[in-house]
Amino acid sequence: MGRAGKKRTVALAVAVALGSTAAVAAAQHRGDSQKPAAPQGNSALKARFLSNHFPEQPSLAPVETIPLAPLGFTAPGATYLGARYTFVSLDFIDEDQLLFTFRVPGLIHRDAKSGEESDERQIRAVVLRLPEGTIQAEALWTVHDRARYLWPLKNGHFLLRDRNSLREGDATLQLKPFLDFPGPLLRIELDPEQQYMVTNSREPAATTQKPGQVGSPQVSSPSTASATVTTDEDDAAAQEGRPELVVRILRRATGEVLLVSRVRSTVHLPINNIGYVENLRGQGLAWTLNLSYFTGGSKMLGKVDTVCDPEDEFLSQTEILVTGCNAEGARKLVAMTTEGKTLWMAQAPSTEMWPQLAVAANGSRLAWTTLDTSRPVSMFAPMDSEDVKEQSVTVFDVTTGDIALVSPLSPIFDVGGNVAISPSGRRVALVNAGAIQVFDLPAAPAVPGTQ
Repeated sequence: MGRAGKKRTVALAVAVALGSTAAVAAAQHRGDSQKPAAPQGNSALKARFLSNHFPEQPSLAPVETIPLAPLGFTAPGATYLGARYTFVSLDFIDEDQLLFTFRVPGLIHRDAKSGEESDERQIRAVVLRLPEGTIQAEALWTVHDRARYLWPLKNGHFLLRDRNSLREGDATLQLKPFLDFPGPLLRIELDPEQQYMVTNSREPAATTQKPGQVGSPQVSSPSTASATVTTDEDDAAAQEGRPELVVRILRRATGEVLLVSRVRSTVHLPINNIGYVENLRGQGLAWTLNLSYFTGGSKMLGKVDTVCDPEDEFLSQTEILVTGCNAEGARKLVAMTTEGKTLWMAQAPSTEMWPQLAVAANGSRLAWTTLDTSRPVSMFAPMDSEDVKEQSVTVFDVTTGDIALVSPLSPIFDVGGNVAISPSGRRVALVNAGAIQVFDLPAAPAVPGTQ
């Protein structure tokens, strides 16, 4: 089975697992016979990128600037660029509190037995009160790899990942156990309302567990149907005892496992509370976005022309951002609703690479962060670290595509973590120019389907 086929099979299994909990919501959004609506209002291509000029300073003046040096932060050297290490995470706990966490530089750790270099590192965490920037709480954590380690939650809490464990914390920075997995966690995703959590982990084949069995006292027995996916390759891995990739769907509040599947590669599964989105290849450059309901049935949302495989992200329960690319490899953004309406489009130049997204908890604004290069980059002319001139961020109103803020970011963090949007979308915080800069924005237009 090919990669595309695998993705579809996993998604169909999710439909079985989640169907009984989404019937009411799906009925409210049903409309299988509705054809995709034409773009409405000012939906022409947004003048997002008029030139390849890199911003020299923020388009707005910050209302607060919090120096980084007194917090103990030291910028990493430029030699890491391209290694895709996570060095910082900037997140809003609520409208008036920021959580800033960052790697503490120090001596390289080595395994006591083998003498080999260890990935163990120290993370300093501080909670800052806005607008003064005073420290409300601080802590020092130890993690054991260089990947993303923190995910903010809507209730003022956050999830901290280390190896195969998730812990939950709050503004006091006190941590409590949440979930343990049989192997290292590689990827975590949450739906817009954070009802469900999608996890990818690498686990020994012999210990792949059934639904309801993730190692945590908070996990309850499954109350819904479940399904698993296997392939000949997975069976061979099981016989040889090799580690394999496992994807799970869990209820975040309880840790209840709804689905366990073995997969060949990590799975990105864009879901909301009523269904999941699939990209179906058509003729030429055309791709069809299909919303499949957990309760059965589906609806075509629209089509996107893109040379590369499109990537989908739910920005809210009712809006999706699709990222594709043109023949030159430049990114193309298309925002559409679950009712099939295209709200806006934007075309990035081919000098903007490795995009990262940050989204307000209410879905009103998104931040598009990229590395900006001195020349177009493609598979025939790959990027070198010397080609990177800066990192920049553009903050969009999700409903209209209008731009609320453009700013450079320094130092460069190629996997992001240096941009945060408050739950209301009214505040943006950036790591830039030796400080945390905080910007106040006007209220964004209402998200489709909300009041």
